[in-house]
Amino acid sequence: MSGMKLAIAAVAVLGLAACSNNRWDDAANSGAGAGAGAGLGAGALDPASPAYFQQTIGDRVLFAVDQSTLSPEAQGILQGQARWLTQNADYVVTIEGHADEQGTREYNLALGARRANAAREYLISQGVAGHRLKVVSYGKERPLEICSNEACYSKNRRAVTVLAGGLTG
Repeated sequence: MSGMKLAIAAVAVLGLAACSNNRWDDAANSGAGAGAGAGLGAGALDPASPAYFQQTIGDRVLFAVDQSTLSPEAQGILQGQARWLTQNADYVVTIEGHADEQGTREYNLALGARRANAAREYLISQGVAGHRLKVVSYGKERPLEICSNEACYSKNRRAVTVLAGGLTG
């Protein structure tokens, strides 16, 4: 399933890159907007697009083992998400909570819910209206990586902000 998401994202990025708007190319050349999308043509993306949100702002935050506390890095990403969501009020969000494969299904569903709710509460504290944010927990059911080591586990302990447009009115 993650391969399908990657393929869809790649097609979206390529499609948006083909429609380059020169005013955004200046930002890419000046180094502005460097981040998750740096080097991927992020300067050519429409700043109001979901692809821009995902690649430049960042759509996920990571957590420590058995934790739902937001790290300073996670808070920084969520601050960027809050600014973007404030400027793009036509989008509503589902925040997906995930866990690594360690522990029971029930424990990981509860942990995923705590992680998603931590992200939601932080976005609300930054001025995003609560009615635009819903949460869902997948626990350990939707891993990005499958293997029994910390490199995989750390990628699976996350909250992902998924955008849906045009549903606020």
